[in-house]
Amino acid sequence: MDQTEHNLRQQTELYGEPLGDLMRRIGGTLGLTQARLAEAIGLSAPMLSQLMSGQRVKIGNPAVVSRLHSLDLLVTRVTEEGLEEPQIAVELAGIRSSTGAFTRSAPAGHTPADAPANSMPAANNPRPDARTVVREIQDLFRSVASADEIQRAADQIVAQSPGLAELLLAYGAGRTDDAVAHYERHH
Repeated sequence: MDQTEHNLRQQTELYGEPLGDLMRRIGGTLGLTQARLAEAIGLSAPMLSQLMSGQRVKIGNPAVVSRLHSLDLLVTRVTEEGLEEPQIAVELAGIRSSTGAFTRSAPAGHTPADAPANSMPAANNPRPDARTVVREIQDLFRSVASADEIQRAADQIVAQSPGLAELLLAYGAGRTDDAVAHYERHH
């Protein structure tokens, strides 16, 4: 197996599919060139190209992974809800300016009038479905470790903490459908 093929397999373990496929799907649905996609997620165009071609495996910046995930969710909304260009532009601006950090810039319950729709308080947005929640958990795990690393960690702790090992395996190393089933059984 050559290095590029190996890298693409690792990307599939980390992100659920090769980044080239993911980026082309996002760019095609949202009408973004590779340069505009790179700008939206906060990467240089050459780095994005290296990731898409399998020359590099992993996105090192969690904020970039978070923005990429937000774009993937936006693609789902465009497909399912038929969002129009003006709303897509607003959503893209919000994603582009997001930090990816799990912090609040305003007190809970207060959202500026010009905030993107995806940052509105929960009362204005329906609760995300199980698959969306699971994908976010998987993305978090996969942004910090490969499936093999998670498997090894689970193997090390299973005797003392079987429930925690199960979580690691279900969300960090397992298939999305299996993780959704696990989530629905326990939530």
